[in-house]
Amino acid sequence: MLRYFTSLSLLMFLFTGWAQEETIDLQPKDTVVHKQTYGLRVGVDLSRIILTQTSDDYKGLEIVADYRLNQKLYIAGEMGTEDKTSQEDLYNFTTSGSYIKLGIDYNTYENWYGMNNSIFIGGRFALSSFSQTLNNFDYYDTSRYWNTDAFPNGSSEAQEFDGLNASWLEFIFGLKAELFTNLYLGGSLRIAFLTNNKESEDFPNLFIPGFNKVTDDSKFGIGYNYSITYMIPLYKKANKRKKEKPEMEQGPERPEKPNDGPRN
Repeated sequence: MLRYFTSLSLLMFLFTGWAQEETIDLQPKDTVVHKQTYGLRVGVDLSRIILTQTSDDYKGLEIVADYRLNQKLYIAGEMGTEDKTSQEDLYNFTTSGSYIKLGIDYNTYENWYGMNNSIFIGGRFALSSFSQTLNNFDYYDTSRYWNTDAFPNGSSEAQEFDGLNASWLEFIFGLKAELFTNLYLGGSLRIAFLTNNKESEDFPNLFIPGFNKVTDDSKFGIGYNYSITYMIPLYKKANKRKKEKPEMEQGPERPEKPNDGPRN
């Protein structure tokens, strides 16, 4: 009996010593590694497809793509073609050409784990090569003495002006939302500034593929797109952890003032 009690006492002594050596972490760190998918996202602009199907004066197609570099930054670009016929007061013309845009997007949205939505800002440098055809025109007559209801007829013989090009910069604000796994619906608003505009001496560039309508005495233009894209997953990468702020050091506690009690 004494031998049994001695063994039990020794075992309890060893267990107590081991428990005192183990420290309890009151703020355990998250050891779960959160990974996000990286890959190439490719799609088309839906607005140009819809306009092509609903308008007889427009044909266009734009391919959009981006590639993720890190948690926030993407290489992005667009390329496409446009063929648009416009009717003005005195003339009718058709613009045909192609364009390419390259730049970056920066995601400003903080996703929950497992989400890949984005609210982004970005920039592009764009180039366009195109031609314009003046289909017909009328003469501008200020008096219109003989024909008060219309301008005098000019020419209905088509005149083509080719070898035209333009370049511009774009500022972009947009968003992309994941509808299903790897399938995204997006939209963007684009403010463009012309840096170069090579045009014919006989007919100005009134529409530039990829830039949109050109207004008099202004180098600014506005565009938009609505895209549907699919991401081709290539690999997964762990998120970078945010650096934890060091806790503020507390000064020495002030000693409590002794209570002397009521004085006589």
